Amino acid sequence: MKKVIIILTIILSFFVMSLIGLFIFYKSSLKPTGTENDYIQVTIETGASSRTVVDTLYNSGLLKNKYAGYVYMKLQGDIILQAGTYDLNKGMSFPDIVDAISNGKVVDNSISVTFVEGKRLVSYVKKINETFGYSEEEILNTLQDKEYLQELIDKYWFLTDAILNDNLYYALEGYLYPDTYLFAEDASIKDVIEKMLNETSNKLSDYKDEIEKSGYSVHELLTMASIVELEGANSDDRKGVAGVFYNRLKSGWSLGSDVTTYYGAKIEMSERDLYDYEINEVNNYNTRPAAMAGKLPIGPICSPGFDAIVASLEPAEHNYYYFVADKNKKTYYNVDLQGHIETINKLKKEGLWYVYE
Repeated sequence: MKKVIIILTIILSFFVMSLIGLFIFYKSSLKPTGTENDYIQVTIETGASSRTVVDTLYNSGLLKNKYAGYVYMKLQGDIILQAGTYDLNKGMSFPDIVDAISNGKVVDNSISVTFVEGKRLVSYVKKINETFGYSEEEILNTLQDKEYLQELIDKYWFLTDAILNDNLYYALEGYLYPDTYLFAEDASIKDVIEKMLNETSNKLSDYKDEIEKSGYSVHELLTMASIVELEGANSDDRKGVAGVFYNRLKSGWSLGSDVTTYYGAKIEMSERDLYDYEINEVNNYNTRPAAMAGKLPIGPICSPGFDAIVASLEPAEHNYYYFVADKNKKTYYNVDLQGHIETINKLKKEGLWYVYE
């Protein structure tokens, strides 16, 4: 009996000592990793999880042990970590760093840049040029560099070899998520691209199961979303609009989308009307010719917003093949062309026809 007590005492002592050791290790892991003179600038992406933030800080040398960081964040509960760029230093403890991030103490030289949904990639190139001073040629070269594109494919789950197709006008058209971002003043072209791709990943990740069950690739879904974004810009029912295009696609019709025709001709819709030869030109984007019957364009034609992406994943189920929206954004659907024409004439007669300015 005495031996049993001794053994149990030893086991209990070992257990207690182990807990004390783990606690000491945990507390030590949260202490500063260096001095206050060792500054490091860290960017926290929009929508980043606490685990991602811990990994970022650990990889930046601001945390001794990432598992201790995971435990600390778990113990903090529902702490809000604000996106932005932060000037931190190795003289800060991990709790101090988390406090700075949760209070949004971003660096003063952060630049806020808004990329508008529904715009073509060339518009984003101009925005990057105006904000950071890189030449448009330099930006486009980066966006088209095959080695860099392969690196991105290896890094992001939603990017595939589809973006390497030489017939695409721009490889990453439709993949750079439109939003307002914070960047450091000296952000590189790749910093800008990858921050936008990170947000695309955040938005698509919640829909992975739906994407896999849809029967379409991410590339095809973003292509559809880009059409819905522009064709449904004046509609109050983007899921209904998406349903029309899917019906045409499944029935072997040409999508007949004006916005794809303009993109194929490399003409902005606000620039001018298209010539007949441009409307009828057979190319990889124009969905009017019979040669494109039952086909999507080769790739996206703009950067779709969240609503258009969701609409492409969750289209309304109906038997309509035509739609038109009035000036109040109310959408009308028809099964056949005759009904569609009658709806248009009715809207014009009632003064509800939308006039592009």
